[in-house]
Amino acid sequence: MTDTVAAVIERARFDGAGLLPAVIQQHDTREVLMVGWMDAEALRRTLTEGRVTFWSRSRQEYWRKGDTSGHIQLVRGAALDCDGDTLLVQVHQVGVACHTGARSCFDVDTLAPVVGGDA
Repeated sequence: MTDTVAAVIERARFDGAGLLPAVIQQHDTREVLMVGWMDAEALRRTLTEGRVTFWSRSRQEYWRKGDTSGHIQLVRGAALDCDGDTLLVQVHQVGVACHTGARSCFDVDTLAPVVGGDA
């Protein structure tokens, strides 16, 4: 593990279950595709292998997006937020990101929030 990756993992603030939310974003369009969960090992794999790896809370195992579907996520960049408790991963998405077959997990149910005024 490189010093840079070790430093990122050290700075990351994992929750009580040892997990960190990871927002997955298409690198060129900035479209938010999905949110997954990573522990320290999934974060290390993501930063060193070039493919996004998650921790499955339901199956209690690691999974790489696209290993069975072919809809892979190739890492193009990553950043922790200012508090270190959320990760943004910019990817080149091959195929769809959502398990429903939609491009993005956020395409499904458009909400109608009250829009705030000018600041």
